[in-house]
Amino acid sequence: MSQVVGFVGAGQMGEPMVLRLVRAGHRVVVFARRSSVRERVRAVGAEVVDSVAEVAAAGDIVVVCVFSDEQLVEVLGGPAGVLAVAGKECVVVSHTTGTVSTVRGLAAGYPQGPVLLDGPVSGSAEDIAAGKLTVLLGGPGAAVEAARPVLESYAETIAATGELGTALSVKLVNNALFAANAQLVAAAAEVGRRMGIADNDLLRALLACSGRSYAAESIFRTGGLRGFEHMAAPFLRKDVAACLAATADNDIDLGQLSAVIHDGPLDLS
Repeated sequence: MSQVVGFVGAGQMGEPMVLRLVRAGHRVVVFARRSSVRERVRAVGAEVVDSVAEVAAAGDIVVVCVFSDEQLVEVLGGPAGVLAVAGKECVVVSHTTGTVSTVRGLAAGYPQGPVLLDGPVSGSAEDIAAGKLTVLLGGPGAAVEAARPVLESYAETIAATGELGTALSVKLVNNALFAANAQLVAAAAEVGRRMGIADNDLLRALLACSGRSYAAESIFRTGGLRGFEHMAAPFLRKDVAACLAATADNDIDLGQLSAVIHDGPLDLS
């Protein structure tokens, strides 16, 4: 059954989500600041409104796909934010990869408001366009199941992880592991160069061997180490910082993961 989906954050990842939601038959109500984005999402059939509050008031499910904790607090918090305006039966899904303390603090501040789920994603804009994204969901089981049919518009895998905040914890550990894997691939490429093997030749061969990994595939797909560092490093730096903050808050030492991330050839600190 189609639902009214409110959407805030139609950026690099969010815009293809909006397109998939519209194509799945949902009424999609979008708030976007950039006029070019507003025009594009309107052209594919979304309704464009002028404020976050209008999105919150309209949606059965509200999806927020912004970059940082600060942006998430701006959208969800305050008297005109999603958690203050949306109805109690609404389910709010945050795709932001931020800190557990932020989402839990937001939820605690609006005990009579809608249910908030942390829903960090794993995948790319291309995965969204193909309907193959992975979404991790933390929060009450009933709310997870209510959101599932909407998220299936662009996600192939939706994994419930437990209470609010657990999805972010899983995602942060995943991102730390991915960053460490990328550093190991970069270190292997350095060894390959000393042996006279070009980076892309090495990567192409590794992808057919037992040393293959998602990190190696990502580096190869983005044109090599330089392209990968340019495209992915800003996001990985943010995610690594969030993971370090989360583990520090709980007196957890990342151990060898931290050493590999910080000592590897890529600038991920």
